[in-house]
Amino acid sequence: MRKILLALVLLLVSGCGEPSRPSPPAPRPPAAPAAPAPAAAADVQESWRITRHGAEHEIEGYADQVSVLPGERFRLHVSTTAPRFTARAFRMGANPAGVWESERVRGVRQAQPKVVGGTVTAAHWRPSLTVDTRGWPEGAYLVRLDASTGAQRYVPITVRSASVAGRVVIVNAVTTWQAYNLWGGHSLYTGPGGYGHRSRAVTFDRPYDGTGARLFLDFEKEALALAEQSGVPLAYLTNLDLRPGALDGARAVVSLGHDEYWSPGMRRAVTAARDHGANLAFLGANAVYWRIAMRGRTVVCDKERVCDLWRESQPESALVGQMYDCFPAEGVYRVRRPGHWIFAGTKGRRFPGLLGVETDRVSRGSPGNVKVLAESPFSCGGRASVTHSTYYTAPSGAGVFASGTMRWVCGLRGRNCGHGVTDSAAAFTRRATLNVLTRFAKGPAGRTP
Repeated sequence: MRKILLALVLLLVSGCGEPSRPSPPAPRPPAAPAAPAPAAAADVQESWRITRHGAEHEIEGYADQVSVLPGERFRLHVSTTAPRFTARAFRMGANPAGVWESERVRGVRQAQPKVVGGTVTAAHWRPSLTVDTRGWPEGAYLVRLDASTGAQRYVPITVRSASVAGRVVIVNAVTTWQAYNLWGGHSLYTGPGGYGHRSRAVTFDRPYDGTGARLFLDFEKEALALAEQSGVPLAYLTNLDLRPGALDGARAVVSLGHDEYWSPGMRRAVTAARDHGANLAFLGANAVYWRIAMRGRTVVCDKERVCDLWRESQPESALVGQMYDCFPAEGVYRVRRPGHWIFAGTKGRRFPGLLGVETDRVSRGSPGNVKVLAESPFSCGGRASVTHSTYYTAPSGAGVFASGTMRWVCGLRGRNCGHGVTDSAAAFTRRATLNVLTRFAKGPAGRTP
């Protein structure tokens, strides 16, 4: 039940679609030529935002790849009721900026999605245009689809780093984005008729619900911006890119605010990186929870039969330092060790609202040398509980920090986070996160003076 409730909370800003018959495949279209770059530098910071959502299905789309290397191409599959649309790519981060714009493209209302065994797919949609990323810097991008009628939606894409050596790796949690994606009426949590009609597998061959980038904007955007402002050398991957060798030479790996769905390959890659000295930071809660399988572009997680919780065999706490405990959680975050280097330069020891909406705590499987940096008692639906922020040092010298609260990244917004979070919490989380990033960028934190 707790996961259904969480899905409902997250779906307050979501949209959906409906199923029907396929269209025949089409040949690969030519790359859309670039238009002039956006003009006014003063407008760039906000020019990426959606100003009109429009009607359901007025415009929506998806990319045929989750990430590409710089200079590679990807295809956009777009459905719209408008006669024309334009695609604009914005690199997100400390200074969001437009990098590319298509010519006006003829709009097509694509065939309705199919539902095969409970899995919604739009893989039969015709490609609308091909995007060439030559000249695009590495990073996280939002491609905004602008219908000629004024409606807008996002399509996320990551231009991943070919090498992460000597850098702090920012990881987009795309498998979790997809798990909660209700586009077409089905996610891993619910479907038409409720929980019993949810999908057992979800595919990237469909648009995301809502704005098209809901979980990125809620749980990742602010942390990405802060990481770029820190000045440390960064690399960019999605969690689907966490394959053998992908993290070779990394100084640190950063898991963002909601990173729940991990395959065995993902966990092996991150564990191996830690064991070779890469520091780890978990800026959220409920990470490494569901053990998934990947079949091409499909996330498989049949929660009744073949999708286990990691804690049933390899507790997430062995990697993270703590494990998931509560939803829904609300409370005051309380610092226990203000003298720890992670909290150096911070002010305050109590931060209302920063505890939530899911939380972790030290439990079985946690490393013996784990240090509790913050300890916050609260009531979890009438059950007395506590959440922790933790830090431990692996035998390799790698440091591992976990915030223990899913509201850590949201807290970077201060009052704009809501939930009673204050601007003092933003100053606190910002300084603590910068402390983690700057020290982790120097190499194994357990060996750093």
